[in-house]
Amino acid sequence: MTEYFKESPPYIIKANREARLAFAKMYVRQATEYWESVIFVDESKYNNFGSDGKQKIWPKSNTAMDVKNLRPIVKYEGGNQIVWGCMASSGVGNLHFIHGIMNEYVYLDILKRNLKQSASKLGISGYFKLYQDNNLKYTADIFKLWVLYHCPSVINIPAQSPDLNPIEHVRDYS
Repeated sequence: MTEYFKESPPYIIKANREARLAFAKMYVRQATEYWESVIFVDESKYNNFGSDGKQKIWPKSNTAMDVKNLRPIVKYEGGNQIVWGCMASSGVGNLHFIHGIMNEYVYLDILKRNLKQSASKLGISGYFKLYQDNNLKYTADIFKLWVLYHCPSVINIPAQSPDLNPIEHVRDYS
């Protein structure tokens, strides 16, 4: 028998579990045409050098210090770049490089400059649906007001939901 540590999944309150189930039931049977008009947006951080976290290796005996098993480092972690991007079933939209910290005002400026232009580029300008995660900057009042007048529709994600946004997988191939 092997010893292991118990997993620690986040506690999800009953109201949020019910909201997540209702969300799943509402969208699970949507036709392909429905999803063809959804614009998925998100931001991602890319490190110029290395990883933010520890990297696991499985070295053979007495090879832990071999060059291939070491993680080279640079001072100040080599920097990073944060980008905002969007995609739909018809392709990818604009890519916006973010300089500094992204708050709700920076995010709103990014949407003003890129969302409608991307929707047009993707061929869904008049009727797109916006899909994003529950980041606090997306729920700020200034953002909600802008979306009310500039987005035909927003898909509201329940609290404590897993991130189902397919744009999360784009970085896996970059």
